[in-house]
Amino acid sequence: MPYIILDRDGVINYESVEYIKSPNEWIPIPGSLQAIAALNRAGFHIFIVTNQSGVGRGYYDLAMLDCIHEKLVSELAAHGGMVDEIFFCPHHPEDKCTCRKPEPGLIYQLQAKYNVPLAETYFIGDSVADIKAAQRAGCRPILVLTGNGKNTLNAHPEFLSIPRFVDLSEAANALLSSFLS
Repeated sequence: MPYIILDRDGVINYESVEYIKSPNEWIPIPGSLQAIAALNRAGFHIFIVTNQSGVGRGYYDLAMLDCIHEKLVSELAAHGGMVDEIFFCPHHPEDKCTCRKPEPGLIYQLQAKYNVPLAETYFIGDSVADIKAAQRAGCRPILVLTGNGKNTLNAHPEFLSIPRFVDLSEAANALLSSFLS
């Protein structure tokens, strides 16, 4: 079975500098939910790996994060899609934990739980932290230009060699084209 890891904010839903603090603030990027559903139909297992330092900063609690993720799962299901699991880091950046991207701790947790072959797994993200976490874990990084993607590419020309797409929908179409051909 093929596997794909997705970042959440800036990839599936719109990014916010003020953090996504409630289900009402969680707004999917057009085409992202349909893209995940199409990947599911093609046999991909989808995981989300996301930093949620808003919990550690006190902007929202774990119960609210669960509500936000329930909305994501519900809206995704309405499009015929699903995620196998959402892995998140709730820590403040100053906590220096091993699960906050760019550290690969969450990816290693996912790999241990599901026996995911990381070298064959795509990680689609929009930030430096996503790309570095993917590289450190031995995944195949893909950059989307939504969220922080354009700024990430502009600030890190070394990422020009990484496959990049306008958004998750375009990335999914490219993966499906190569996977199904």
